[in-house]
Amino acid sequence: MRKTTRRRFVRATTAAGAAGIAGCAGMLESGDGANSSSGETYEVGHGDYQTTVDAGNFPEKLYVYAVQSGWSNWPAIMKSFKKKYGVALNDDDRSSGEALKDLRSHAQNPTHSAYNGGYTYGILAMQDDLTRAYKPENWDKVPDKLKSDNGHMTATRRMTTAVTYRKDIYEERGLDEPETWDDLLHPDVTKDLALQTPTAAVGLASALSINNARGGSMDDVQPVVDYYEKIQEGGAEFTDNFLAQFTKGEYATFVRYDYSGLNLKYNNADIDEEKVGVTLLKGKNGNKGAFNQPYGFGMLKGAPNPGACKLFMDYVLSKEGQKQFLDAYVRPIRAPELEMPDEFPSQKTYSNAEFQVDYQRLVGKQSDLIDEIESKAGL
Repeated sequence: MRKTTRRRFVRATTAAGAAGIAGCAGMLESGDGANSSSGETYEVGHGDYQTTVDAGNFPEKLYVYAVQSGWSNWPAIMKSFKKKYGVALNDDDRSSGEALKDLRSHAQNPTHSAYNGGYTYGILAMQDDLTRAYKPENWDKVPDKLKSDNGHMTATRRMTTAVTYRKDIYEERGLDEPETWDDLLHPDVTKDLALQTPTAAVGLASALSINNARGGSMDDVQPVVDYYEKIQEGGAEFTDNFLAQFTKGEYATFVRYDYSGLNLKYNNADIDEEKVGVTLLKGKNGNKGAFNQPYGFGMLKGAPNPGACKLFMDYVLSKEGQKQFLDAYVRPIRAPELEMPDEFPSQKTYSNAEFQVDYQRLVGKQSDLIDEIESKAGL
């Protein structure tokens, strides 16, 4: 997103007028209230969505769903964005499912400018006609399968289901490092194992991982239902809050994303990194057991602050924004262009365990899958 001078702003406005006459994109963002221009403007967007936004119309605080402290290194990105552009982000502490529920309830009077979270939940928002088209700068660098052609949803990062465990506690109990999902069925593992329910995107990713590892499919979730029944009988708990308990040793194992475990291992002063193990699991007969979940964003129809929102979306997809995900061990969507830290599992490990699905098909079945797994497993 290139900063423009006042003179360039005028040129952009003139050019935009010509483009408007020609029926093309590229005009000054009308939703920014151009009459109150501060003279400091920024060119944003990709292709037909290139436009100029005016800093004079930026809010003091920008509301974007699920951009929050404690998740994906958003605090650092929020801080650097504010330092660079003077716009603070609201700390929006909620899951993807909670965000979708809230934006649906505010469809007639949106309170937030963009959805951020699990990619499939964003596709659901798009199908509900709650999003609008905007292709941020560097949209062309995102893999085709991880963005919608209409510019409504764009992946910004990807995460992989992983198991994090206390190496010191496993050693005390005589347990080996887990390699398959069946290894977690040991009584000394299930008794203090923590997971999240499929209502959250990370919980659904865990369920799909286990289901695939045990031979299931999107048409057959009985394998994960059986698995969840077994681990609950053994003492496993489904909870959203377990990181602090893990550092205290109250939980010895939790299932979440690779980033969660790696960030805890290397970025948490409350526990020595030697005590934390992070591993991607496989299933029986070589079945892959580590679901690859894209996360991303989409601008909302009726966004209260479209100009600042576009600038923020551009910033997240810039190399500066993408590199900050690495500081929390989140794999950015532009990872092939970046130098990856040595602390990540090797690419071979990912290749052996990781799998993807038809995300469009998953979107259509997601609600039914969650309902079926939760009702049958008694979650």
